[in-house]
Amino acid sequence: METMPPPPSAATGSDASSVTIAPGTWWIFVTIAVGTFMSALDGSVVNVVWPMMAEQMHASVAAIQWVVIIYLLVVSGTLLIFGRIGDLRGYKATYVSGFALFVAGSALCGLSPNQYVLVAFRGFQALGAAMLFAAAPAILTTNFPPQRRGQVLGLQGTFTYLGLTVGPPLGAFLADKFGWPAIFYINVPVGLIAIFLSWRFIPKDAGAGKGERFDLPGAATFLVGLVALVLALNSGSKWGWTSAPILALLVIAVAMLAAFIAIERHTESPLMDLSLFGNRTFTVSTVTALMNYIGVYTVTFLMPSYLEQGRGLSLPQAGLLLMAMPLVMAITAPISGALSDRIGTRAPVIAGMVILAGSLFALGMLGPTAPLPLVGLVLAVLGLGVGVFVSPNTSALMGTAPPHHRGIASGILAEARNVGMVLGVALAGAVFTTVLHGVSPGANEVTFKALSIGFFVASGVAAIGAVVAMTVGRLGPSLSSPNAARRP
Repeated sequence: METMPPPPSAATGSDASSVTIAPGTWWIFVTIAVGTFMSALDGSVVNVVWPMMAEQMHASVAAIQWVVIIYLLVVSGTLLIFGRIGDLRGYKATYVSGFALFVAGSALCGLSPNQYVLVAFRGFQALGAAMLFAAAPAILTTNFPPQRRGQVLGLQGTFTYLGLTVGPPLGAFLADKFGWPAIFYINVPVGLIAIFLSWRFIPKDAGAGKGERFDLPGAATFLVGLVALVLALNSGSKWGWTSAPILALLVIAVAMLAAFIAIERHTESPLMDLSLFGNRTFTVSTVTALMNYIGVYTVTFLMPSYLEQGRGLSLPQAGLLLMAMPLVMAITAPISGALSDRIGTRAPVIAGMVILAGSLFALGMLGPTAPLPLVGLVLAVLGLGVGVFVSPNTSALMGTAPPHHRGIASGILAEARNVGMVLGVALAGAVFTTVLHGVSPGANEVTFKALSIGFFVASGVAAIGAVVAMTVGRLGPSLSSPNAARRP
């Protein structure tokens, strides 16, 4: 029976806690942590400040929201590309170059005279962020021993959640005191320090697949197909799911992604080696990551409506309550990662998905009179589920990828997160607007019904993810797995 990779200590006879790490190696983690924190913070900070941008630039809401959308599109479309470049040319070079682009893009965003220039430079900044996202897990997996992989990836997750938590209040403070350009300028001095640390402490790697060529046709079809898909999912509720632009985007997405798969199956040096998915652990880790993030971003999309429109809380009150989820994630992720180094990844992954599904169902049951401390408790438990899940799942996925494909594995993992975010928001938005269609804005009872149905649907998705996670260990080894014949 195939299971998620057991803790390496079980195979080697050494305890994970007995594996020592050279102090200099932790400086590698520090540089990755800074990049992780900045990228997560920058992805969330604009969501709070864009109304001020629109007002000061005399731009429409639709125009200024492209500052958020372009970041999502560029990151989603280029993650696999930069992951593959990391495999071919080296993870350090990809990471340092990404930081340089990110810092330059941040400075240019702050200098933008109007919304059109800002959107363009925001896309430029997103290129750097995609390079950071694609290279970071590969660098950690390469430079830390397998016995400590879960712990270090869990610590990286902590900085992701801290960035998401700190982003909105920090952005509001900087914009209020110094103007909206300050949210971009703050990246420059921190980023320059991080570039120096990256150049100094991350070991140089030549690239495991340097003899292979870059798959340009695959990259082009994937970029066009995924950007069309993400744009359609992101805009469906605004433009109408059956509108001509959305249908056209979906047709383009299906055609391009089908062409991408056909190209990858026949090219000698594919952008994404489809044989990775022949390993059941890799496939299940990817699918469960996607479903986990669908649940998480359903909460991110619906809970502000529940707290502010439904319960009448002010923005600061709602923000304080919503912090329960990422704070518990930040505390739990490294603990769960370290635990998975000892007991394996399967049990924490299943437990995390079950807790997530149960918490989402509980959110759907809250209703309009639930005590606010109970709401905070449910959000905290939900954060516990996500924190328990993410680090072991990441460790399982990265642990199954061969060394010369760790960059593309990092890209696939980040892609699952981004597409899960888009699907979560699209699914929640579609359910919410469908239930509320034709209902007057004052119909509070129907609003709570729409919110509940949205949470119940996300709970169902998470429950399916838990079942998918359980299949690893219950089914036999994948026939296409290279080690299948040798497994008992």
